[in-house]
Amino acid sequence: MFKTSLAGRPVVVSSDADFNYFILQQEGKLVELWYLDSFAELLGQNGSLKEGFLGFIHKHLKKLISEHFGPERLKGKLLPQLEEMVNRALHAWTVHDSVEVKHESSTMILDFTSKLLFGYDAEKQGQSLSETFASFIQGLFSFPLNIPGTAFHRCLQNQKKIFNIIRETMEERRTSPAKSREDFLDHLMEDMKAQNALTDDLVTFVIFALLLATSETVPSTLTLAIKLLTEHPLVMQELVKENEEIIRSRENKESGITWKEYKSMTFTMHVINEALRMSGSVGILRRTIEDIYVNGYTIPKGWTIMIVPSSLHLNSEIYKDPLTFNPWRWKDLGPNVRAKNFIPFGGGMRSCGGAEFSKVLIAVFLHVLVTKYRWANVKEGEIVRTPMLGFGDGHYIKVSKKPEDGECHV
Repeated sequence: MFKTSLAGRPVVVSSDADFNYFILQQEGKLVELWYLDSFAELLGQNGSLKEGFLGFIHKHLKKLISEHFGPERLKGKLLPQLEEMVNRALHAWTVHDSVEVKHESSTMILDFTSKLLFGYDAEKQGQSLSETFASFIQGLFSFPLNIPGTAFHRCLQNQKKIFNIIRETMEERRTSPAKSREDFLDHLMEDMKAQNALTDDLVTFVIFALLLATSETVPSTLTLAIKLLTEHPLVMQELVKENEEIIRSRENKESGITWKEYKSMTFTMHVINEALRMSGSVGILRRTIEDIYVNGYTIPKGWTIMIVPSSLHLNSEIYKDPLTFNPWRWKDLGPNVRAKNFIPFGGGMRSCGGAEFSKVLIAVFLHVLVTKYRWANVKEGEIVRTPMLGFGDGHYIKVSKKPEDGECHV
């Protein structure tokens, strides 16, 4: 733990697992959510919007996310839809000489979640939101100079495009109630009628923030998993074995993945956890609203605390040879160790409500990929962090249908 400054503000940077765990439990008591000023401007989290958002998320957002993306919804409706999405996407990948994994998986996921959240159909609209989000993310951590030609300016312009699409959808539903879909947006708009605190701007921001969350973390983790599986044939062999055994155990070999099958994917989940651990996460920022006393020191009110997940995930005292891709390590890591030393989806009351959805999506993708397809590297991407996980000029692979004999070829 040490003190530094960030954007001219005093910051305490922590890689202490116990302190981090404590801070994440103190939301609304000792700390509050905080963003860099430029980041907050890009997300629209300033002034009354920020206050409205904070009040709303405490009361409603996690409940709504659970209703639309949680385990019960996954079991009953989303699991077969996710499998259909992955089958369709991977089949489309086979017709190309190569695909850039992060871009294509981001397109797949954004098209799916935008339809779930507010009924945006990329095929009917003739435009995926993925290109706009990709441009937005490129400027997310740029110098906040809002003049034409700068990355920050382009970032703001792309944000406006997405905001306008969401607002237009809201207006269409107001003027044409028959277009109601009982989706996430409909539920937010119903809440607007009952709560004065909810505005069009706030609802627009919530949809935007959820799209942003799905557009980066899962595609990056999928890309890293594919890269690491290619480099570790023994891991690949074990992953194929587990997933092909699931298919062999079915009465109907053509049936889709069931919730019971998903919960049985022990090694697949080890692979996912290991990819999440190695992919890292950007720092988690909190601002103190009271003085905090720790180890004989005082962190004054108004200071910022930065929790660094990657320092936990690469801690050699918890993860032996932390830079080695070793999914088997997760067999021996109990829940108590994970609670404080594995936070890819944050922690405390602000832990990601879509964590289970993300893990199911990755598991379904890997299941379909290793049982039905093979791939080969065309151009390997160099891993970079800016601070988001990236792959240089891109990680390109050639995907093709697997031979009928079921033999694994990578």
